[in-house]
Amino acid sequence: MANPSLSTRLNKAQPYALGLFRIVVGLLFTCHGAASLFGVLGGAGGGGGTVPAGTWPGWYAAVIELVAGVLVLLGLGTRSAAFVASGSMAYAYFTVHQPEGLFPLQNSGEGSALYCWAFLLLVFTGPGALALDRLFAPRGASRSAEEEATAAVAA
Repeated sequence: MANPSLSTRLNKAQPYALGLFRIVVGLLFTCHGAASLFGVLGGAGGGGGTVPAGTWPGWYAAVIELVAGVLVLLGLGTRSAAFVASGSMAYAYFTVHQPEGLFPLQNSGEGSALYCWAFLLLVFTGPGALALDRLFAPRGASRSAEEEATAAVAA
């Protein structure tokens, strides 16, 4: 095969693009949690403060953002962390934003909606390349569907 098609080359890069997507989404989510819990990066709501410890739902959401964000960023327990993060953002959308209007553009819920769907995507796709999960996988474990697809494309 002298000149692989663009589709073939993109398929080979897919695990790395997915890994980069996971890293960016995890980093951004982590920043939200850190801002709310520690007052960094503008603090909670951009006002420089923090969310009072133990308050519902803000403090718990911030802890989920920080912990799940770090896990997704590192690719450690990605599917489970992404599932919790997705549910957290669905809860935020439907309890905080949706009562203000039907569509995300009307209720300022774009961030919650996008995070919810981005994390749900990671639940189904897995972490992609560059994930710490791969370091802790048992030797001889069967390859994931993603790795099988990549191997089939390479063949």
